[in-house]
Amino acid sequence: MSDNISVAGVSVDTRHWIGGRRVVSAGTFTDHSPIDGSALGEIARGGPAEAEAAVAAARDAFPAWAATPRAERARILHAIADGVEKRIEELAIVETTDNGALLRSHRRGVMPRVAHNFRFFADWLLRLDHEDFETRGHTNHVSWDPAGPCVLITPWNAPLMLATWKVAPALAAGDTVVLKPAEWSPLTASLLADIAAEAGLPAGVLNVVQGYGSEIGDALTSHPDVRRISFTGSVPTAKRIAESAAANLTPLSLELGGKSPLLVFADADLDLAVDLAVEQYDNAGQVCLAATRMLVEEPVAEEFTRRFVEKATALRQGDPRDESTDIGPTIHPRQLEKIDGFVQRAVAAGARAVIGGHRKDGQYYAPTLLTDVAQDSEIVQEEVFGPVLTLQTFTGEDEAVRLANDTRFGLAATVATGDRERAERVTGRLVAGTVWVNCFFVRDLQAPFGGSRQSGVGREGGTWSFDFYCDLKNTVTAPKGWSQDHG
Repeated sequence: MSDNISVAGVSVDTRHWIGGRRVVSAGTFTDHSPIDGSALGEIARGGPAEAEAAVAAARDAFPAWAATPRAERARILHAIADGVEKRIEELAIVETTDNGALLRSHRRGVMPRVAHNFRFFADWLLRLDHEDFETRGHTNHVSWDPAGPCVLITPWNAPLMLATWKVAPALAAGDTVVLKPAEWSPLTASLLADIAAEAGLPAGVLNVVQGYGSEIGDALTSHPDVRRISFTGSVPTAKRIAESAAANLTPLSLELGGKSPLLVFADADLDLAVDLAVEQYDNAGQVCLAATRMLVEEPVAEEFTRRFVEKATALRQGDPRDESTDIGPTIHPRQLEKIDGFVQRAVAAGARAVIGGHRKDGQYYAPTLLTDVAQDSEIVQEEVFGPVLTLQTFTGEDEAVRLANDTRFGLAATVATGDRERAERVTGRLVAGTVWVNCFFVRDLQAPFGGSRQSGVGREGGTWSFDFYCDLKNTVTAPKGWSQDHG
């Protein structure tokens, strides 16, 4: 296999990055672009041997990196951010080609946010502290000690941004990392390895290995030298990872799926509510936080639906590299089959497709709205992860909250209302890790992020990230007993 492929004129190394050098595998897998199905190249296909080598490299690099002063770790993270900012255009076009998300979004929002991830955690590290406190004259001092090698397994829908949500705090904490990107979108993780090396990150501190699911994943998550595992993805995969990690009691952070509601009350600004609803088609609906269940109060349901259909049908679907495109393709033929299966089963069970409900040419699925759906139906209860929304009506707050909470998930919720007191009442009763009121997708890195129920375990962001990636230690010192005073 060739070591490098050209993606829209950008050279991308297809080998693993282990211990500060490029490593080949005996096998490869083909990476395809969802835009047109074309083969982008052959990617190194790792297995247990590559997993072992990557964990060993992270283990060997850990003592020196953990002992590196905070200020120096922060400096290197800022240097990585500098490298990202210099290559925003390259990162944007490679990721758009690899996963089909909008190029304009990658240029203006996603890749700048990647750089921000590194800067934020570098700065947060330097002010991470806990005030000492007294217990019967004894001094308690809390410290965040680096935990050790971390395995980070990331998804395909926002590959680099979601990877760096994990990589940045882990490195800031003094941990070493083995990053395993999704096999459907592996390319920008390879570019990140190049950028980190150029920024002066020591060999072995960040390792990147590619491979198909359990072929390499089981070896990583069951390794006794791994001290933390962070995963973003599906519930079934998370259960497998938890089983694998259980033998070593390795702590887990799991950000999983969602079936989030959008509650539209009759007193809401309907234009705003419709804008929020149409926004759920972002990234072809391949967003874990998407409010795919629209719950609309009966008096405004007809008017809301009319305005929604008018706005949604005006969306332009096509090549994500085109500035005028609003919705791109689904990531993979298997995902397209999954989405269509959900929709066709729902229609067969009595649902009505107000818009969409069908495939388009290539890997594109028409933005879809389904009505006449039962609360206990598959389409309401299970995550589709595509441009498919459902609409149900309610009468009053109690029914709205009951319907909103009636799934096994609890990742997020969005509320549209013109009544501040109602917003406070309703948000207090919703089961969700994040609730947005009259807005959507506002995400500050200092806030906790994660899900309730089967939407996840643990929280990321700010101090919560350091709590996970560190071993918290409390040192209690007596006021007397010193044999010498060097003060």
